[in-house]
Amino acid sequence: MKVVAIGGGTGLSTLLRGLKYFVPEIIQDLTAIVTVSDNGGSTGILRKELNIPAPGDVRNCITALAEDEDILTKVMQYRFEEGEGLKGHSFGNLFLTVLTKITGDFLEAIEITSKILKIKGHIIPSTDSMVNLVAEFTDGNIIKGEVEITEYGRKLIAKIKRIWLEPEDVRAPQKAVDSILDADMIILGPGSLFTSIIPNLLIKDIRDAVLNSKAFKLYICNVMTQYGETDGFTASDHVKALNKIVAGDEEASFLNAVLLNTTIPPDEVLKRYLKENSEPVVADVGNLSRMGLTVYAKDLLDEGNYARHSPKKLDAAILEIINDLKVHAV
Repeated sequence: MKVVAIGGGTGLSTLLRGLKYFVPEIIQDLTAIVTVSDNGGSTGILRKELNIPAPGDVRNCITALAEDEDILTKVMQYRFEEGEGLKGHSFGNLFLTVLTKITGDFLEAIEITSKILKIKGHIIPSTDSMVNLVAEFTDGNIIKGEVEITEYGRKLIAKIKRIWLEPEDVRAPQKAVDSILDADMIILGPGSLFTSIIPNLLIKDIRDAVLNSKAFKLYICNVMTQYGETDGFTASDHVKALNKIVAGDEEASFLNAVLLNTTIPPDEVLKRYLKENSEPVVADVGNLSRMGLTVYAKDLLDEGNYARHSPKKLDAAILEIINDLKVHAV
């Protein structure tokens, strides 16, 4: 089984942290294709000052796939809390930046870092070019930058109408395209729909490869809506947004299946999220089924103070889906 996971942010690294335990017995080849449009925090500063693709999500995915999350992994995730010029920076971001400058190649820097941490898989950025995420909102305003888009959305005065990359004609690494075309399963999500998943699909090479791949395509829907991005979105609304980007038509689904959480967070957790205009994504199974999708609806909720996926439950659900595919392939 060859698996490609596409996304960014904490969602993708959470997914990879569990999937690595299926390598190589169940998943023979695991590849993560990661967005590089983030312009916030340490990543944003390095990106702006040193003209390199955003390293933060890549770093998180590398450490998630590390064979043993030992002292080296902790070093890569270490964030300076003091020191002029260093405060707020992650050591891993600095390490990837230095390697990129030495080698002159962001892809090579990722490969070297991956070897040092002995990761169980491959990390490939969706592009090694500098890109900016741009969105047009329903009030007509055009906002540039991932952080700025999120912040504008939080004002709750308009919703995202259209989203694109600048420049629009950036290319994906050939390794990313080849991995998608050769995959048995492609997983999209979990993660912020418009700022973690869709940015990868805005790159024509990635989009075309996903559309043309014969792989089983699974979308893992978020547990909660994200205010400023997916306010009021049901599960099928998430799928329609993906369809519009990849297939050019909200109703023309390129996906085979959707994995949904069915559990409502505890009341105290729910109330905290509702204060931030975030609510559970409605699992409108009927609409998804009418779109021709296989629906896997399960309790995927993590225990604790946050409404997010449980890595263990997510892994178990994906393993079940993989086993289903093997049975149907016989």
